[in-house]
Amino acid sequence: MSIKPGWEGRCFEDFTVGDVYRCRLGRTVTEADNIWFTLLTNNTNQIHFNNEYGKRTEFGRCLINSALTMAIVVGMSTADVSENGFALGWDEIKLPNPLFAGDTLYSESEVLETRESKSKPQWGVVKVRTRGVQQDGRIVIELVRSVMVWKRAHLPKRDLFPEVRPASGR
Repeated sequence: MSIKPGWEGRCFEDFTVGDVYRCRLGRTVTEADNIWFTLLTNNTNQIHFNNEYGKRTEFGRCLINSALTMAIVVGMSTADVSENGFALGWDEIKLPNPLFAGDTLYSESEVLETRESKSKPQWGVVKVRTRGVQQDGRIVIELVRSVMVWKRAHLPKRDLFPEVRPASGR
């Protein structure tokens, strides 16, 4: 049997300025997602969980919590951008259009710059612009973020799959 590795993310050397990575998955955000996230984060703004309040706003309904929108969009881009690293910072977060329950999010990230880390030679720094786009093509969130990413030669060994043993007959 030949075991083929799955996608394991990019290393610093794999990033090129101008490349755009689009997540292959869309994610429909539900009212339950929004209420749970809003409660979990102790956000008391009724625009996220009170339908009667939401009806009286210019939007006519509740909005998806913007921190949830960011979490989903950044999470969707992890496989392409930060699976082999960690966040250094988020900048220029913009919310040009609202997101509502039932909307489907898509995520894309454009590489803006790359540089070697000055203090840690085993790492590189990648800056990307990540956008969340809903099903009609409207951008609902856009942010610039920097990620510290392993260089390939220093990537920790990831062979974590346990050795498979024969069934014990139980």
